[in-house]
Amino acid sequence: QVRLVESGGGSVQAGGSLRLSCAASGYTYPYSRYSMGWFRQAPGKAREGVASIASDGSTAYADSVKGRFTISRDNAKNTLYLQMNSLHPADTAMYSCAAANVPYGGVWLEMGRFGYWGQGTQVTVSS
Repeated sequence: QVRLVESGGGSVQAGGSLRLSCAASGYTYPYSRYSMGWFRQAPGKAREGVASIASDGSTAYADSVKGRFTISRDNAKNTLYLQMNSLHPADTAMYSCAAANVPYGGVWLEMGRFGYWGQGTQVTVSS
């Protein structure tokens, strides 16, 4: 069973940076074959896709984070990252990583494309 564990969340002032990590385990086939994504959910709001990366390294971002966030993956370590710069209070949310359950997918920001989810890590940005 695939397991995803996020880390790196915390509290930061506006304009600051954080790097989130998501360690993946339990894959039968190479982790590198699967699209991965970061999602976030703020209190009282729906979960939204933040960034996604496919097996070929292509990426996609929500408009609200383009130019500030960078998604990457280290396939040798089965780890996904989200570098977040120039953070705003509006970025405050629980951030979760997700893994597709079929290989060689695209870059998706829709929850329904992902079959495995981590527990999340809280990011709080103060003004």
